[in-house]
Amino acid sequence: MERMFGRPIVTQEQMRSRIREMGRQISSDYAGKDLVLVGVLKGAYAFYADLARAIRIPVRVDFIVVTSYGSRTKTSGKVKLVTKLTEEIKGKDVLLVEDIVDSGLTVQHLMKSLAKKKPRSIKVCTLLSKSDRRAVDVHVEYVGFKIPDQYVVGYGLDYQQKYRNLPYLAVLDQMDHQEE
Repeated sequence: MERMFGRPIVTQEQMRSRIREMGRQISSDYAGKDLVLVGVLKGAYAFYADLARAIRIPVRVDFIVVTSYGSRTKTSGKVKLVTKLTEEIKGKDVLLVEDIVDSGLTVQHLMKSLAKKKPRSIKVCTLLSKSDRRAVDVHVEYVGFKIPDQYVVGYGLDYQQKYRNLPYLAVLDQMDHQEE
């Protein structure tokens, strides 16, 4: 049964350890600041929750929902904002929390959109970075893991809305799905 999920690339314990480190660094970097964590749903939900618990300073939480993939394994290149923020971010420090940054198009779009609300600062935190796939230059301040250009699932990341519940990250094998 495990085979259908593909080959593990990052274990649950590796993620826990790295997220604790990231939480310590963010806590230090934002000490004394008015931090708003903005989670990008659906993919970042597991990482976001664990990261928020690892941060040891008061934070505000908010979420946005975006789409760029549809049901395909390759980004459409079109980013659609499905929901808006509920927190006021003007004059606050915003940390955009993503599951994965690959092409950079979603992050670029969100940074421009959030900047219009005049926050004090905006930085990006991602669990995974696929720098080989960058189509646009975006700066990611906090990176959990750099991974090769493979399709991964688990820990919030999906394939056709499945596999988000895996407690680790796995490469989805080619034989396990067909590209659409």
